[in-house]
Amino acid sequence: MRTLHRHLQHLLNPLHLYCRLVQAGLAQPVARRLCLVYERTVYRHLLA
Repeated sequence: MRTLHRHLQHLLNPLHLYCRLVQAGLAQPVARRLCLVYERTVYRHLLA
C-alpha cells in the first residue's frame, strides 16, 4: 500500500504533470498555468 501511495504521489505531483505536458507539446506558459490551477484546486485536497 505504501508503494502505491508513493507512486500516485509522484504521478500526481504538479511538477511531474508539468513535465509531461511540455513533453507532449504544450507550450510552457500554458502548461505552467494549468499546473498552477491543478495544484491549487486538486492537489492540495489530495494531500489533506
